[in-house]
Amino acid sequence: MQAKNMDKCIRDNVNGILTRIDSSARKAGRGPGGVRLLAATKNRSVEEVLEAVAGGVSLVGENRVQELLEKAPRLKGAVELHFIGHLQRNKVRQVVGLVEMIHSLDTIRLAEEIDARAGSLGLVQKVLVQVNVGLEESKSGVRPTELVEFAGQVSRLEHMRLAGLSTIAPYADDPEDVRWVFRELRELGVKAAEEVSGFDCVELSMGMSNDFEVAVEEGSTIVRVGTALFGGRSA
Repeated sequence: MQAKNMDKCIRDNVNGILTRIDSSARKAGRGPGGVRLLAATKNRSVEEVLEAVAGGVSLVGENRVQELLEKAPRLKGAVELHFIGHLQRNKVRQVVGLVEMIHSLDTIRLAEEIDARAGSLGLVQKVLVQVNVGLEESKSGVRPTELVEFAGQVSRLEHMRLAGLSTIAPYADDPEDVRWVFRELRELGVKAAEEVSGFDCVELSMGMSNDFEVAVEEGSTIVRVGTALFGGRSA
């Protein structure tokens, strides 16, 4: 009975979040179909993830390679898998080709490793450049002032498709305090698309449990939600 209640709670949470995304998109004059909900599933069981999928989640994002490898056999085909955590170059071989998109490209050496692996598999790997808009020392990502040059280098790699940008805003009790982060990422995407040949900034992956509504208002196309979807972690 307790498991059934948990399952219903997850499905209800999905519905509530999708409703809030729809409302925020409409508030900004956007069509709701332009924003996708990604379930951030770090430390979540496959059963929990499948309940979220049953509730209407279309994307699942993993932070850790080991968890991705453990869950992928049961999730592949049921949902679109993304990698959203920091990716080490020695783990690229395990991730490329397994996920639809990597949200955390932040160095040229990593880009070259992804490109080489994708080439060996005969595919094109979609990636997002992670931008450290808030210039936080604790976070990875390309500095805003370096984005155009970085995107130009990445866009020349044959076996990668640079689909857009991602960022994680500093935590704030009031999401309005970090609205500028999302606005700046959107503006950076426009600037980079204008200046980098062949780059069309289709995706903006920004917004998490505590601030996704503001991110949607500022142009997010993918929101990464964990706690608001599954509840707080016990560990």
